[in-house]
Amino acid sequence: MAYALNGVIAVLMLGTAFQPVDARKRDRDPEYAPTYSAQPMAPVANGAIFQASNGYSALTNGARAAMVGDIVTISLVERTQATKSNSASTDRSGEISLTPPTTGPASFFNPADIGASGGSTFGGKGAAAQSNQLNGEISVTIARIYPNGTMLVRGEKMLTLNRGDENIAITGIIRAADIGPDNRVASTRVADARITYSGKGEIARGSRQGWLNRFFSMLSPF
Repeated sequence: MAYALNGVIAVLMLGTAFQPVDARKRDRDPEYAPTYSAQPMAPVANGAIFQASNGYSALTNGARAAMVGDIVTISLVERTQATKSNSASTDRSGEISLTPPTTGPASFFNPADIGASGGSTFGGKGAAAQSNQLNGEISVTIARIYPNGTMLVRGEKMLTLNRGDENIAITGIIRAADIGPDNRVASTRVADARITYSGKGEIARGSRQGWLNRFFSMLSPF
């Protein structure tokens, strides 16, 4: 009876261990943590009707994000491509020969024995190419507004799928002039951008080498 009870407990523990992890329960990276809007300050008793501190936004701004905690959508349009190639070749040759006299003490030398020649040839070529592309959208929050009008934005998107997790995170600095009427900013307009796209799960593990293969790859001289 005790063995059967222990077996049931072990099965339950294994089942709990292999349950998918909820994205909301994972530890968040503080670098990409969202920033929420602060509570409005109490109105100053100065007798004025207009109070700039109570979420003031100019009529010319429309519905554009302009305060800490506002949401901005970053359109990911990253595409990079780099190519490099080089080639080199050298060719060098030399020859020397002496013809001994036909008479006299040195006449016993054979003309074929007094001669030397040499040459060297080298050729090399190298080429490299790399391209990357990332498309999509991610909404972030304004974390800080600087005196010159630029804004620090940051945020992340976590997706829990049936075969793994996907995580997209971005942080950077944008200009208020680059924010469109629909609160969208192209990622190419984000300064000091740090974009991270990663995944966990069966698909991500299937695209990586096993630890033993990685160990022998580091030791292999080829």
